[in-house]
Amino acid sequence: MSELITISPIDGQELLRRPHATDADLDRISHAARHAQTDWARQPLSARIALLEKAIHTVLERSETFARSITEQMGRPISQAPGELRGFAERGRYMLSVAQEALAPLALPAKDNLQRAIDREPVGVVLTIAPWNYPLLTAVNSIIPALAAGNSVILKHSDQTPLCAEQLVQAFTDAGLPAGLFQYIHATHEAIRKLIQSPAIDYVAFTGSVRGGAAVEEASVGRFIGRGLELGGNDPAYVRADADLNQAVETLVDGAFFNSGQSCCGIQRIYVDQSRYQAFVDQAVALTEQYRLGDPLDPHTNLGPVVRQRAAEEIRGAIQQSISLGARNCINPEHFGMARPGSTYLAPSILTQVNHDMPVMNEECFGPVVSIMPVSTDQQALDLMNDCRYGLTAAIFTQDMDAARHLGQQLQTGTVFMNRCDYLDPALAWTGVKNTGHGISLSIYGYHMLTRVKSYHFRAL
Repeated sequence: MSELITISPIDGQELLRRPHATDADLDRISHAARHAQTDWARQPLSARIALLEKAIHTVLERSETFARSITEQMGRPISQAPGELRGFAERGRYMLSVAQEALAPLALPAKDNLQRAIDREPVGVVLTIAPWNYPLLTAVNSIIPALAAGNSVILKHSDQTPLCAEQLVQAFTDAGLPAGLFQYIHATHEAIRKLIQSPAIDYVAFTGSVRGGAAVEEASVGRFIGRGLELGGNDPAYVRADADLNQAVETLVDGAFFNSGQSCCGIQRIYVDQSRYQAFVDQAVALTEQYRLGDPLDPHTNLGPVVRQRAAEEIRGAIQQSISLGARNCINPEHFGMARPGSTYLAPSILTQVNHDMPVMNEECFGPVVSIMPVSTDQQALDLMNDCRYGLTAAIFTQDMDAARHLGQQLQTGTVFMNRCDYLDPALAWTGVKNTGHGISLSIYGYHMLTRVKSYHFRAL
């Protein structure tokens, strides 16, 4: 029997092993999910919401366990892990607060002797495929609304964070959710492909790489099921001449380096009005040099390792290739003692003298690296921000809201920020364009993806 092996990026040591699901396991899990969903969908919405609120509370009661688990599996500093628990609760509770409105039937005006209405029904069994970088925050986007809408959920977490799936399911089960309603699986890519191709799954919520999203698309061809695909990003920011420079530097440096840059909506490209460019670079470098790279279990660390040695080498390669093409790294890696070649620990990098022929400007690096370019006009900044095959978020730093709205309307992206970045407001739809994928999570619109409409057209005789 094959098994997954999780290697901790903290020290390169094996953290755990788990057997991969067999075909018999998948059949058992999917059958249980289908059976549980039928009964669950018959429950009043208020009863489903009450149980899910209890489940969220149960997760929060176990915050310390979840926080340490996340740090050990993927390396985020322990001091930052509680933020993911708060975000999990914020998103989950918001989605529950709008469930009544989102799922309410639409009653149309009476017409002669006709009664007309549109209901929203659960799609059935939802497969959530969640990544390692924010194992709770990405999963909650589909889990809570899917269950609230009357679906059952099968959770497949990254092989890097399998404990998060186990701990989430255990917390929800302990809160009283019916058996089979929310389950996890550890499975190979081939097993997941077969599961998607089978009649067992009615919707796939995937967060991950473009390659992974393409595999989900391919597996679901001919099945005519819904898919939500949140894929890669290379998110830009524009600092206009009228921006509050101190606020822009502090916000964007954090947006670039939080979670070691391992965020789909992290900032990777910054365009700065040429009149503020040098001052911005100088302040950004000074702030970055204050970061503490080290053991993420140390509460004083605010920059941990990246998730795997292979990922670290790919990021180093992108930086070195860009430097070979003329880029300059403003940060001396020697100031960060743990940033050793062959390790998962990377010094933060700020690259200048960059252009869009360099990998750091046109590919997703998914590490602690950000590039800064000067621009002379709003139009130049707009053109450069749109010159990318991804489109998740874009940030504009300015004190002119009208200018931000005007630029935002021309940006090819799912979310436009002003004077902030790298954040999800659960009241807003989370979506993307281009190779960032398609579909919507969060907000009232997130429920639309996890339900199907049924029309009623009754004639009274």
